[in-house]
Amino acid sequence: MEAKLTASYQAAKELYAIHGIDTDKVLDRLAQVKVSMHCWQGDDVRGFLNRDQELTGGIAVTGNYPGAARTADELRQDLEKAFSLIPGKHKVNLHAIYADTDERVELDQLEPKHFANWVKWAKEHGLGLDFNPTCFSHEKSADGFTLSHPDPQIRQFWIDHCKASRKIGAYFGQELGQTCVTNVWVPDGFKDIPVDRLGPRRRLKESLDEIFAERLDPASHLDAVESKVFGIGSESYVVGSHEFYMGYGLQNNKLICLDAGHFHPTETISGKLSSLALFAEGILLHISRPVRWDSDHVVIMDDELLDIACELVRHDLLAKTHIGLDFFDASINRIAAWVIGMRNTLKALLRAMLEPTELLRQAELAKDYTTRLALLEEFKSYPYGAVWDYYCARQGVPVREAWLDEVKAYEQEVLSVREV
Repeated sequence: MEAKLTASYQAAKELYAIHGIDTDKVLDRLAQVKVSMHCWQGDDVRGFLNRDQELTGGIAVTGNYPGAARTADELRQDLEKAFSLIPGKHKVNLHAIYADTDERVELDQLEPKHFANWVKWAKEHGLGLDFNPTCFSHEKSADGFTLSHPDPQIRQFWIDHCKASRKIGAYFGQELGQTCVTNVWVPDGFKDIPVDRLGPRRRLKESLDEIFAERLDPASHLDAVESKVFGIGSESYVVGSHEFYMGYGLQNNKLICLDAGHFHPTETISGKLSSLALFAEGILLHISRPVRWDSDHVVIMDDELLDIACELVRHDLLAKTHIGLDFFDASINRIAAWVIGMRNTLKALLRAMLEPTELLRQAELAKDYTTRLALLEEFKSYPYGAVWDYYCARQGVPVREAWLDEVKAYEQEVLSVREV
């Protein structure tokens, strides 16, 4: 098999070289890309602080596939299995509710010590960590408002939680030597048409100003803000709209998060990247797959994923873009969901890197649109699969669908014996 992989790769390498594409350099470049894999796929966004709390904030996880992680140790075990099947070294994205502690602690009282086990584990495996305050699934968010809440005491609780989260994120970055992105998303909004649209947004702005008042070292920590067009229970009005956060992020030098499922069902984020890159401090991407709404399906190799990858590569945006995944599917094996989403994201980036970008750009500048279209179409059938297979083998992970056998075996040996 190894000889066949190498022979296929050499043939592909020669073919790409005709157009000046060095596949060896491309694979070295791909190996530098870190994707932040979201922990909440592993346990259906339940976390460990308030596991009995009803999932709220417009978030819905469907399915009851056996084997969801019940403890931090089990979740880390599952993450390790997933990473063993994914090429490259990456990051893990944690929510605050995934604190690993025996102490009974409220969200606004969280400290770095409550995540020390996560840092120890990340160091052992050469992983980075990203972070998110959890502004949902809590009694103080039951009416659908957090940082824009009209009650100053409730609002202060969430402000303090976000402040604590930033300190935890900074701790991650300092300990691991990899910049941690702490992303603020809140579900605040109205089910029906509000009279006052400005008041909640003014309160949200004031809350964010207080949260971000303390300057943290950007080498170890970056802030991001994330919008949404609507959600369950906030169908008519979302306080943190795209316009709100784009304005806030640009004015305050924060990363602006674009989630693939947080826009109109017919709206894509790929076309936004080139505009945002001209003005934003940086970009955070949440790669997801919306089906009719923000349904957070597992990422597949669809046109939008390829378009996102091409925009990042063609415009050299990988250096200022932080890529993470965000989906939760409990209808299939959760580890398989991680592996499928991560491998597809990396594979899309590889395909973009194997494109003759400069040749296409020159054809476009010369108004030779015939050549542009012809090459774009022909390269769709170029042997990127042979390059991907070789990369997986070189990185020591299963080639093609061989990873599925390992997931199935892990399901039988580990997941199937877990009690609900």
